[in-house]
Amino acid sequence: MSDRLMAPVARRIVGVAALLALGALVAVGLFVAPPDAVQGDAQRLMYLHVPAAWLAYLAFGVTALGSALYLWPRTRSAVWDRVAGASAEIGVVFTGLTLLLGSLWGRPVWGVWWAWDARLVTTAVLFFLYLGYLALRRIPAALDVRAKRCAIAALIAFVDVPIVHFSVTWWRTLHQQATVFNPELDAKIQGTMALALWLGVLAFTLLYVYLLDHRYRLEVLDEDREERELEAAIADRVQGGTPSREAVGATS
Repeated sequence: MSDRLMAPVARRIVGVAALLALGALVAVGLFVAPPDAVQGDAQRLMYLHVPAAWLAYLAFGVTALGSALYLWPRTRSAVWDRVAGASAEIGVVFTGLTLLLGSLWGRPVWGVWWAWDARLVTTAVLFFLYLGYLALRRIPAALDVRAKRCAIAALIAFVDVPIVHFSVTWWRTLHQQATVFNPELDAKIQGTMALALWLGVLAFTLLYVYLLDHRYRLEVLDEDREERELEAAIADRVQGGTPSREAVGATS
């Protein structure tokens, strides 16, 4: 049983790199990149909103991959189930952050906190789908039974990820078209604005790797605790004993 994804030294390096990248993002995003000609300083929220959305895609993609590898008999391992669960938790957090930042941006730009826009609605659906997945992981069951049903649920939920991404292309929406990951792969942002955006993507990706390793190790500790509690309950039952049929008959 693997109790970690990275060696301690690698984990520290990734943590420090994530911290430095976040610091660079703050400096460039707030003080170097100019305000947008149309949106003004509200544009700066995009340096967090877009990386948060990217991280949600990444996290749910890893969850789907881990789930598929668990379901495939040749690669079935508890490691993949733990990776899937840990990544989904991070993805839910950053999907919520995406919705929050989008709402903060929408108020000054659209004039409303929330609009029944295709991108917003499909993102909210994605958030609740993976909340359901996490709730399913908490339902008591044998580890292999839980892992199989959760893997299937994760693959079903992942169907919404491409729907979220392509919603601005498939439907007429208030939400702007993709700035970077558009069908033409033609980035609509340049200069220090592009630098700030890519720093955000880099910083959030490093942060994801760091958090995934920590959450994975916590998952291992949780499983060890559950196994110890089960073993202790069995031992107590054996030591306490139950009356045999002969003993019950003799006293009746």
